[in-house]
Amino acid sequence: MSLADDRPAVLTLSEACRSLDLPRSTYYRAKGDPEGRPQRRRSSRRLTVEERERVLGILTSDRFCDQPVRQVWATLLDEGTYLCSVRTMYRILAEHQAVRERRHQLRHPAYQRPELLATGPNQLWSWDITKLKGPHKWTYFYLYDMMDVYSRKVVGWLVAGRESSTLAVELIRQSCAREGIRRDELTVHADRGSSMRSKPVAFLLADLGVTKTHSRPYTSTDNPYSEAQFKTLKYQPDFPERFGSIEDARAFLGRFFGWYNGEHRHSGIGLVTPQQRHDGTDRQVYRDRQEVLKAFYERHPERFVRGVPVPPELPGEVWINKPKPDQQAA
Repeated sequence: MSLADDRPAVLTLSEACRSLDLPRSTYYRAKGDPEGRPQRRRSSRRLTVEERERVLGILTSDRFCDQPVRQVWATLLDEGTYLCSVRTMYRILAEHQAVRERRHQLRHPAYQRPELLATGPNQLWSWDITKLKGPHKWTYFYLYDMMDVYSRKVVGWLVAGRESSTLAVELIRQSCAREGIRRDELTVHADRGSSMRSKPVAFLLADLGVTKTHSRPYTSTDNPYSEAQFKTLKYQPDFPERFGSIEDARAFLGRFFGWYNGEHRHSGIGLVTPQQRHDGTDRQVYRDRQEVLKAFYERHPERFVRGVPVPPELPGEVWINKPKPDQQAA
């Protein structure tokens, strides 16, 4: 055996690349990077930083911010100026998120999705204002409605001829006093109407120790319980097309809310009334229903192929925008 046979075999670059099924060009591109990442060669046709800034400044200027890119390109060309191609203009705008809107305007913040939980009465209230048609065209009355989200009980309401933050303050004050609300135990949720975001309402809630939250703009699902209650009201068979006077509206709503709180079996709370849910007697109602169903099952078991029937469950918690399972796990 010769000394040459004792030396380890050394592969050439071409042989090593073939064994790894790797193009040599990829090796040469990565060779200059210490971390082995391929580096792209800068094109000689690429605009410089100063040139790109000039293009962006012209496209977003007061003169051209309202015009399509092709119009800007053609106008500059007619004036004897060529900056770059239309496609390059679009690429520069895309890098600065300015393809659709180039005017200087107010940028609204990203509103946080409200996620609110109620496990008992007087923990979370929702309130809203809706219009009721008056006796003549373009005349309206305004219904202020305050609802407990857990029980769906309407804890306060009023009808007025206008929308006013002063009336909203009085409604909140009276409702809190009637329910015996203590500091730091209640959250009041509303949309972003002028009365809801008014300073008098904010000052009152701060004085009472009540937390306030708001829906996102144009997101009705952030305040679903008040919206659903208004639909229940306006879909009543005897709900009038128009109210003859504000006294007529108050008389009708007095009867409606008496029925809604005390007689209406609400499908969202196990078909008990909001008043039963609010005062805690819903558990006894549920047990009584179980006894009735059990007694009937014992008399006629052949009618129930799945065993003893059970009444609708009473929800233990109520959410506005319940977090997704992955968010809860985090």
